Amino acid sequence: MDNKEVARLVRMMKAQGVEKFSYQRDGVELTVKFVGSGTYVAAPAAPAPAVAAAPSTAAASPVAAPPPSDHKSIKASLVGTFYRSSGPDAAAYVNVGDRVRKGQVVCIIEAMKLMNQIEADIDGTVTEILVENAQPVQFGHELFRVRPG
Repeated sequence: MDNKEVARLVRMMKAQGVEKFSYQRDGVELTVKFVGSGTYVAAPAAPAPAVAAAPSTAAASPVAAPPPSDHKSIKASLVGTFYRSSGPDAAAYVNVGDRVRKGQVVCIIEAMKLMNQIEADIDGTVTEILVENAQPVQFGHELFRVRPG
């Protein structure tokens, strides 16, 4: 990966709100991470070992506590940026305490400049919103907790 590719990658990361990216090819790994006020550090890591290391038992990042047994989660179905409303001046699709119905739009996830509506997969009441507006999310990331009923 040359400097032009790294610069292009950094621009894409800033546009999508990604804070860290790792790339590995032919035994060389590159990690790009934003620190402080938007500056970035691109550091080539040591060549990858030939033998895979044992999995770590420590959590790599904080994980949301599992929902209470009487609650269900609405999760991200793709990687992108989470938005609670259709636009900056628009009202949020749902708030804590709102009733949702299966198939109702609860948020948007932007992926590659496409706005994807995320729908509730259960009927119930929203008890928690687990993601901040404009925060990046991964596939399977919990977005909302809903008490069925």
